[in-house]
Amino acid sequence: MSSELKITEVKHRFNTEVLLSGEVDIYTSQMLKEKLYGILDDTKQDMLINCEGLTYIDSTGLGIFVGVLKKAKQYGKGIRISKLKENIKKLFLITGLDKLFVILD
Repeated sequence: MSSELKITEVKHRFNTEVLLSGEVDIYTSQMLKEKLYGILDDTKQDMLINCEGLTYIDSTGLGIFVGVLKKAKQYGKGIRISKLKENIKKLFLITGLDKLFVILD
């Protein structure tokens, strides 16, 4: 069973920051997808995904990130990802997703 996923939305003037904490896996990924897609549809702003509290993400979650990026590009917007833990950052490097996303330290 997975750890609870908490998603917090903070609207700024030019972007929306999404703070993630917990785990993204097959059990929590649908909630993440609905929330991130909903935020993009509502704000049509660039998105900053703050992963400081994210402890785990699986391939389902990575796929959600890619889908959200595609949706953002439909609006002419981008997604930046910040504060990745080393184990999660390694997944982005291994899968090549570090070339798709702007990853901030």
